[in-house]
Amino acid sequence: MKRMIRLLAMLLVCTLALPLGCALADDGVSSTYTYNYDYWEELRESPDAYRVEQVIYSATLKLDTPMRRPQSLFVHENDLYVCDTGNNRILQLRREGKDFSLVRVIDRIAGADPETFSTPSDVSVDNEGNIYVADTNNNRVIKADKNLNYIRSFLKPDDSTFDQKLSFLPSKIVTDTVGRVFVLATNVNKGLVKFEPDGTFTGFIGANKVKYDMWEYIWKTFFTTKEQRDQQASFVPTEYENIYMDKEGFIYATNIVFSEYDLLWDNAKPIRRLNAVGNDILIKNDHYPPIGDLQWAEGSIEYGPSKLKDITVLDNDIYIAFDRTRGRLFGYDPQGIMLWAFGTKGNSEGAFLGAVSLEHMGTDLICLDENECSITVFTPTEYGSLIYQASNQYLKGDYDGSADTWREVLKLNANYNLAFIGIGRALMRQEQYGEAMEYFKMAHDRENYGRAYRYYRKQLVEQNIGWIVAGLACLVIIPLAVGRVKKMKWEVEAYERSKVVR
Repeated sequence: MKRMIRLLAMLLVCTLALPLGCALADDGVSSTYTYNYDYWEELRESPDAYRVEQVIYSATLKLDTPMRRPQSLFVHENDLYVCDTGNNRILQLRREGKDFSLVRVIDRIAGADPETFSTPSDVSVDNEGNIYVADTNNNRVIKADKNLNYIRSFLKPDDSTFDQKLSFLPSKIVTDTVGRVFVLATNVNKGLVKFEPDGTFTGFIGANKVKYDMWEYIWKTFFTTKEQRDQQASFVPTEYENIYMDKEGFIYATNIVFSEYDLLWDNAKPIRRLNAVGNDILIKNDHYPPIGDLQWAEGSIEYGPSKLKDITVLDNDIYIAFDRTRGRLFGYDPQGIMLWAFGTKGNSEGAFLGAVSLEHMGTDLICLDENECSITVFTPTEYGSLIYQASNQYLKGDYDGSADTWREVLKLNANYNLAFIGIGRALMRQEQYGEAMEYFKMAHDRENYGRAYRYYRKQLVEQNIGWIVAGLACLVIIPLAVGRVKKMKWEVEAYERSKVVR
């Protein structure tokens, strides 16, 4: 009996000691592994920002031929396009409510030569409904109207800047609002291949910088023959892994070829935001750059940094990257501050064996697994929705509302630094600099604390300028007056002494 009581007591203690990330969410749904990092780069569990809404398989869509090695997703309004690469086709799905249904199978383009695809690896749709397909083994990007009639092809550039010995193998594509096409092509290491709407090649943008070892460079240059150098790999920039164009026309690119040393010193830049001339303008205002996991277990089969396979950007400039190393998703705000991270590898619901593509529909996240041939749809929890709500309120200028919503977030996760920062930002906009300093201090945000302090000091001076002037005047006038009185007193005493002498 005593043992039973002791066991029950231990179970009660363990239940009360469950970490926040393993507790029940406020809506009664059990949490999965979700976390963030604190100021000291230590992992901290948190409530779930997302949960699985549904997982879509070939059987779900009632496909006659199951999906085979699907490689890419694209969202256009309520339609989801799936690049079913192994079957040389594109699947167009439509979402009605929470359910997805098959609209059509796109496996040929009328009027094209050839009409069928060969290992299509990516798809894009413009505002007019025109469809672009990276038809890899047909060496083209093909454009068709919404009725699948051929418009044009974007082919290997006949230009001296493009190595004519290489095949044109487009793997990823994005299109802007005027119809320009940007292509990530296999074996092309000069950046993204840029085409005008009429198919004209206009160069490359966003090439990665050359990385090489100085000793290796000296050895190749001075101690090898020309024949040996020709047989060795050249020092060339590495290519990107994936690309995504946001609503403002900036291209987000992920890169998975780097050394761990470069990653930790922010030289690798696994996430980049490229402007029109290809310069990286990604904002990084956190204590650490957006690189995915900050820690990885040495000696495990999943050892190594995050390899961000794909990226998607919400309308509020929050971006989410998909890590293939451990099957995790990392969300960042426009300042580069991590919002949350979740996910794992495996074949259970919400886990991945071969994460290859990520898209969003509103704030829902849609993830493609090439090994499982599955599409997982994640929807925000109350906790995740509050984070988005607070961010949107701040962007719209509703600073009071944003601060209130961040306080609601703190009720669910009292260790969430971004909530402290969000409240501090809102208070700064309201010119409550003293209170803002307190919140920035709790978040260990030195930069914003310093900015708030400067404004606070300026505000104090402006509010007390009268007293300050009066005080300064007193500091100047009183010593002068005291000195004048002493002088007069001395002169009187000298005069009296002179009379006595006479």
